[in-house]
Amino acid sequence: QLQLVESGGGLVQPGGSLRLSCAASGFTLDDYAIGWFRQAPGKEREGVSCISVSGDSTNYADSVKGRFTISRDNAKNTVYLSMNSLKPEDTAVYYCAARKMYGGNYCRFYGMDYWGKGTLVTVSS
Repeated sequence: QLQLVESGGGLVQPGGSLRLSCAASGFTLDDYAIGWFRQAPGKEREGVSCISVSGDSTNYADSVKGRFTISRDNAKNTVYLSMNSLKPEDTAVYYCAARKMYGGNYCRFYGMDYWGKGTLVTVSS
């Protein structure tokens, strides 16, 4: 019954914006670091951004730094990925994942315990 559900994907023109949401059900996210990942056609899955339990620490892939912003609202049990200035190369299935933390204000792109099923983002004119 522990699930992560992504939403907000779709078709957007280059230069446009989207906000993805990752909502948890069956558990609360306030003890989890959260990561956003993406997998483009024919490529390996890569970490895009992650956020610590408190939200005080974040990491971004070089390819998205300055354009994407990760945030969380523990009261809503939801994590967001705001994407601006989108490029065709951002086209991918985007996944969120949660890693149980036992203290520590950091996040990493490995050791994730729960994964969502993904939402497709297509950037094309």
